[in-house]
Amino acid sequence: MASYDTVAAGLADVGLRARGGFHPLPEDRVPPLPDGRPAATLILVGNVGPDMWRTFAAAPENEDGGSDALDRWTARILDDLAARWGAMALYPFGGPPYRPFIAWAKRAEPVAESPLGILIHPDYGLWHAYRGALAFAAPIALPARAARPRPCDTCTARPCLAACPVGAFRATGYDVAACVNHLVNRAGVECMEGGCLARRACPVGRRHVYEGAQARFHMAAFLRARREQQGRRGR
Repeated sequence: MASYDTVAAGLADVGLRARGGFHPLPEDRVPPLPDGRPAATLILVGNVGPDMWRTFAAAPENEDGGSDALDRWTARILDDLAARWGAMALYPFGGPPYRPFIAWAKRAEPVAESPLGILIHPDYGLWHAYRGALAFAAPIALPARAARPRPCDTCTARPCLAACPVGAFRATGYDVAACVNHLVNRAGVECMEGGCLARRACPVGRRHVYEGAQARFHMAAFLRARREQQGRRGR
């Protein structure tokens, strides 16, 4: 049976991170394993900083010109590791329906919503994401989930809110249309090339900031997804 340390080491070999885990309860809505057994352990899988990007950038999925390159790479990697460890891989993409990854992340790690709506981590700041999860039939000993304060609660300056050139992050929520309209114009080049200015303004986890190519990839993916969504609504 795989241990948490074994899983963490295997993920680290491909630039991913074990992001804590938990022993599911019925209300966690973790699906049963293919043989019908309930999952006894769920380990979250994600990326922190540029490590994943350095592995993915050289992968065939990033070079074949196909769509959803990062999702396809993630599924190939995690499906292989899940088979090795006798686990089931679950993903935040591929829906609807979608798995409740935000709720799972909060169960596994001390993350909370930032003023931008992105989950903030006390050490990684906004420079992390969840790529999947591994469900195991057996109970696995897990690192304790430390209770840590949300960094935003002691951040009086809130530079993230002031940094957006079009004020897309407001008390009423995230103005997606204002953000997209900015990005598709010449004025949005800095965000498209270096990443969201509001996200970059956060002082937490600065050593984990995404590299330029990684930031451009995610910004392009975000804009493409929004355009596709608008196209579907216009049909």
